[in-house]
Amino acid sequence: MKYGIVLPFGDALTAANFAYDAENAGWDGFFVWEPVWGVDAWISLTAAAMRTASIRLGTMLTPVSRMRPWKLASETATLDNLSAGRVILSVGLGAVDSGFVEFGEETDKKTRAELMDEGLDILTGLWAGQPFEYRGKYYAVEETEFFPPDPPVQKPRIPIWVVGAWPRMKSMRRVLQYDGLLPVVMDSNGEFKETTPNAVREMKSYINLYRTLDTPFDIIMEGETPGYDHEESSAIVKVWKNAGVTWWIEAMWNAPRNESGQELVHQRIMQGPPSVE
Repeated sequence: MKYGIVLPFGDALTAANFAYDAENAGWDGFFVWEPVWGVDAWISLTAAAMRTASIRLGTMLTPVSRMRPWKLASETATLDNLSAGRVILSVGLGAVDSGFVEFGEETDKKTRAELMDEGLDILTGLWAGQPFEYRGKYYAVEETEFFPPDPPVQKPRIPIWVVGAWPRMKSMRRVLQYDGLLPVVMDSNGEFKETTPNAVREMKSYINLYRTLDTPFDIIMEGETPGYDHEESSAIVKVWKNAGVTWWIEAMWNAPRNESGQELVHQRIMQGPPSVE
């Protein structure tokens, strides 16, 4: 199992400094969130890349429906080259209460899902090289042959982790096309339920049965562990590891958005990742 930590808030300099400390404390990944309006995720991760050498760098997560796919392709490929192949892209529909309405972003769930699918088609197509063209419901890209950036260092592509809603088959079929599962569970009314280890096992079985790609695949779980209590932390993540989770992401989303909250996040970084005995 690998271990990452999210910076729930903070500027690019904080991201650089905290990523440096996270790498030295033994964490495998450092992640930032991608807001509608706020500190830019890719500038923050670029700053982090300049201060680190081995830790993976990614978003948690990127709402593709409101991104220009070609801009996202440029940002991710550029950072993958700068960091010598350390980028992870996590994608989903995003939370509409994070500024979607205020800034006029699309809020309809079905439309956002369609935009995400087309956006990922374009993203992976551009990563694969030029010439490239695309015709979809929402996007049209004429054949491109000008000033192509270097493709990502990682082959066959930068890993894409996708939110998968269980047991929504359309959502899960999307997951099969990519490189990781961010699991959520929904009831028959479309409301979110608690994600349990048993639900993760069911999702893993579905993926093992239907995924045809022969590339590595990760299952990612977010949560919190008490860094001061090694045994309790180990017990928490062991349950998820036994269910098939391959990445544990320490996510202190409820930390106060002030200096004391930032210090709590830094303290957790310095305590190091949980581990399974």
